[in-house]
Amino acid sequence: MSIVQNKKAFHDYFIEERYETGVVFEGWEVKAIRAGRVQIKEAYVIIRNGELFLIGCHISPLLAASTHINPDPVRTRKLLLHSDEIKRLIGKSERAGYTLVPLDMHYKAGKIKLEIGLAKGKKQHDKRESEKQKEWMRDKQRLMRVK
Repeated sequence: MSIVQNKKAFHDYFIEERYETGVVFEGWEVKAIRAGRVQIKEAYVIIRNGELFLIGCHISPLLAASTHINPDPVRTRKLLLHSDEIKRLIGKSERAGYTLVPLDMHYKAGKIKLEIGLAKGKKQHDKRESEKQKEWMRDKQRLMRVK
């Protein structure tokens, strides 16, 4: 069951591979995510010291958050992935033009998972071409429905 999707990533990048990762959250963050107060539109993934980190993910704290903590909505969160997968991602992301972007945050067996994608940036003409393809598919569906 999807919590939030990053539709902007599909507009700006060609997604080549997908990986499902766990995320290290604090208690108040889990409660806020379950309330639907998360945004991954501006987020990205970096590799630092052989570990993956999610930067720019905004989780708005609930008003009922605990008073003894100071919630930081855009703190850096560690991603959990097997070491061989991390090594594979390091090798692929260091090649020219590849980046790691968060695609989808969802529930799996009661836990919150993040799907990241190995992506290559689109040029402006690629974005226009994909937009034309989408419009053509919509028109085709409309024509099929009318007849």
